[in-house]
Amino acid sequence: MRLDLNKLEHLVAIAEEGSLTRAAARLHLSQQALSASIRVLEREVGVPLLERGSAGITVLPAGAALIEDARVLGGMARSAVQRARRIGRGETETLRIGHTPAVTGDELVTLLAPVTEANPGVVPEVHQRYPAELTAALLAGDLDIGLCRGVAPAHGLTRTTLGRQRLHLAVAQGHGLADRSSVSLPELADEDFMVWGTPGRSDYTDLLIAHCRRAGFEPRVERTDRQGTPPVTAVIGTRRVAFVTASPGPAVGGKAQVLTLEPPVYAPLHALYLPQTTCPGRDAFLADVAL
Repeated sequence: MRLDLNKLEHLVAIAEEGSLTRAAARLHLSQQALSASIRVLEREVGVPLLERGSAGITVLPAGAALIEDARVLGGMARSAVQRARRIGRGETETLRIGHTPAVTGDELVTLLAPVTEANPGVVPEVHQRYPAELTAALLAGDLDIGLCRGVAPAHGLTRTTLGRQRLHLAVAQGHGLADRSSVSLPELADEDFMVWGTPGRSDYTDLLIAHCRRAGFEPRVERTDRQGTPPVTAVIGTRRVAFVTASPGPAVGGKAQVLTLEPPVYAPLHALYLPQTTCPGRDAFLADVAL
């Protein structure tokens, strides 16, 4: 059988909007046309995908399974079309990289240096995205690779560990630890930690908390409101501490100090991508990057 990608897009829109009316408006279709499209899709698949009732539309298990794969198929198709257009127009090979705020711009420059040197025809295009946005862009075929720390791969995405990076501790100038060059984790049992994601909803935050638990204490954590900025800035103007990958020493024009953690603790650097898509730039990145 042949699945119509347009009909799959219609199914995804209904699931995401939770309403035939809103999905039809989003797709610029009449409700009758959208409803007819889904009926045809259900006949083609051979099982009901949605349940229509007075309370609205419910996605059935078969529909949920098809939607998971539909998102992947849609991203693959979009990526394939974009690659064909680029080649047909004689455009430069672009590597569209997304990264969460936990991966800093300085780290990206270091990672990309050997890649661009070995592959001068590959032009990086960098975008910062929050974890959920990163996943959505990868599945939609709008990014070739996503760099993150601890983000669980969504259905259809592959996660590769590029390496581990050593964590250090950031404090604001004036903090009681600011005149230290190093500190151990057990010494931080009475400190308040700044994190970027909500515990239990952020794999990276949970990883940082796990480091503290292994050191023998339950950390007090607060989610920073400085989202999207370099992690070391989170402590400026506060009495809190934060795990960072920045190099030890003064930071942010002397407004923060980064201390060495002894013994060392590490955070993984992960790459997420759609493995079924063709992307020479991504393949070069995965082959050449080294930590």
